[in-house]
Amino acid sequence: MRRWALIMGASGDIGTSVARQLGAQGWSLYLHYHRNATQATALAAELAAAYPQQDFLPLAYDLTDPDHLDQVVAQLFGLDAVVFAAGMTTYHLFKDSTVPELTDLMRVHLLTPMALLARLQDKLAQSGTGRVVFIGSVYGGSGSAMEVAYSAVKGGQSAFVHAYAKEVASLGITVNVVAPGAVATKMNAMFDAPALAAVRAEIPAGRFAEPGDVGYYVRMLLAPEAAYLTGQTLYVTGGWLQ
Repeated sequence: MRRWALIMGASGDIGTSVARQLGAQGWSLYLHYHRNATQATALAAELAAAYPQQDFLPLAYDLTDPDHLDQVVAQLFGLDAVVFAAGMTTYHLFKDSTVPELTDLMRVHLLTPMALLARLQDKLAQSGTGRVVFIGSVYGGSGSAMEVAYSAVKGGQSAFVHAYAKEVASLGITVNVVAPGAVATKMNAMFDAPALAAVRAEIPAGRFAEPGDVGYYVRMLLAPEAAYLTGQTLYVTGGWLQ
């Protein structure tokens, strides 16, 4: 029986790694992107060539637009899992934040995913083994100066998951957060080499995570055998902060 997963943010580094790992496990995928159509289309072609018995469908949507979610839902047929890997951040003092900036952070990380799940719950419940995974952040637990709003929305993801998991457990749906620490992704390109080296020196594992390190735990949580783990935030940090 074919399993379908929706990966929000499939064109990003972590989303792409999750897609490759799930494709290798036999999943068919909806590959969401916003601006990076080239990456999403290339990823779909790569996966289709490697796994011709599965389907890989690019799906465009702007997560800062909460008004057209029904159009997204209408494009989804079978659905067994949703992975929220889309993300953005800002780096400055909180007092310099603007309302539009805060609104976009809330919509991308929390509000639009919540609204989307409200529409997708019935689809996820059909198999009896529905799975929801948010890619969170260690900052959602520890907090970070200069990324106060980002820390807040990531903490909000964990709070949402902790509560929502209680509502849908009887439907066979699990809801969890995988919260990485420092990951070697394009999101960290804003920092110079000395700043990155200083962070690396604080990580007991001695290195940044690779996207595949995060993807492994997503893949684990989507397995049927993971049915008893729900409402949790798994910190994947190499021993850093949490």
